[in-house]
Amino acid sequence: MLGYMTSDLVHHGKSFDGKPLGFGTLSIHLGNGVDAETGAIRRPITLANAYALPYDPSDINWSSSDVNLYTRNGHPNQRYLEEKLARLEGSEDAVVLASGVAALSATFTTFLNRGDHAIFSDTTYIAAYRLLNQILPEKYGIETSIVDTSDPQNVAAALRPNTKLVHIETPANPTLKVSDIKAIADLVHEHGKKTGVETLVSVDNTFNTPYNVRPLDLGADIVIESLTKYINGHGDALGGVIATTKARTDEIRFTAQVNFGGIISPFNAWLINRGSVTLPLRIRQHNASALAIAKHLESIPSVRFVAYPGLESHPHHDVAVSQLARPDSGFGGVLSFGLDTDHDGHNRFVSKLNVITSAVSLGHDESLIVFLGEDDERQYLYPPEFHRGFFRLAIGLEDTDDLIRDIDHALVAAGFAV
Repeated sequence: MLGYMTSDLVHHGKSFDGKPLGFGTLSIHLGNGVDAETGAIRRPITLANAYALPYDPSDINWSSSDVNLYTRNGHPNQRYLEEKLARLEGSEDAVVLASGVAALSATFTTFLNRGDHAIFSDTTYIAAYRLLNQILPEKYGIETSIVDTSDPQNVAAALRPNTKLVHIETPANPTLKVSDIKAIADLVHEHGKKTGVETLVSVDNTFNTPYNVRPLDLGADIVIESLTKYINGHGDALGGVIATTKARTDEIRFTAQVNFGGIISPFNAWLINRGSVTLPLRIRQHNASALAIAKHLESIPSVRFVAYPGLESHPHHDVAVSQLARPDSGFGGVLSFGLDTDHDGHNRFVSKLNVITSAVSLGHDESLIVFLGEDDERQYLYPPEFHRGFFRLAIGLEDTDDLIRDIDHALVAAGFAV
């Protein structure tokens, strides 16, 4: 076997001179390393379903996730990505699963039991809303309360002796409401001390990523990311991550990965690890373009409202600023806005766009827009300005000026004043 001259320190986030490595350096090197067999400086994709057993396998724990045994139990590409994401989120450990929804359901089903109570944000991703509002109460006897978590006192008022989880999504999809993570975590943990019941705070941080906001640093217990979005960044792989303590990730792996089967494929884990190396570069561009476009939209007479936490007009702007993880953080790449028109007028505008693509999802290299009409099942929970139909616009990595010109051109072509 050849000996290789490459240091392995930075591949595990270790400094060579005592000074912590930066976010960009960690994004590139964590989860990577030199392949022991070939010397390749990129981790290979390991597509095997099963791994060789020792001479005497009789004492193996067949549900273990700590050794290479069977791919549903865990696999090398998953573990490389988990090591990276745990460090970027500032957690003891992380579990990577098949999708962001798999990560949400794993959190809820692992830490909630029949008779427990959970509080969740009044605006969340549609699958989280259905899980907490319908599936878990109806099928599993878990009590839930929908709360406007943008005001921490609403959370305080909803806490019960049997509250075991407070799940907040911030910024919220698609209204861009912002919740004060630290204020909520403080009051929830104080409640837990008084009742003697551990109550966890989970945060869906997908819109922010750990580059903009690190919820664990603000007191949250669990952070969830849809890796499908910004962390992958290329619109070609599904994945989700839960970052928390090792004791909790062990529970999650046993419940959701080994026994529910929510494992990520080796190829998707490899794709996401590859995509994540450019996360800080991409997020800075998403942040800058989204803010510029939000400000431009605010200046257009035919635009009825714009919701973006980076705008000073946003009702939770100060909270959003207070939560930024680093001086060059920003407010994400997603904004919502509505036109002063009817249902057909919104669709007419989209039909005239040339650079921006009409499609769901976000965090891609290309800008994506979706018209959300007046019959969304969560409509009753949205602020009044959202009730006449609106757009969720996920800004991509195109030149900012091209995106602004595309919007202006489409408005004029659809018959609106600019």
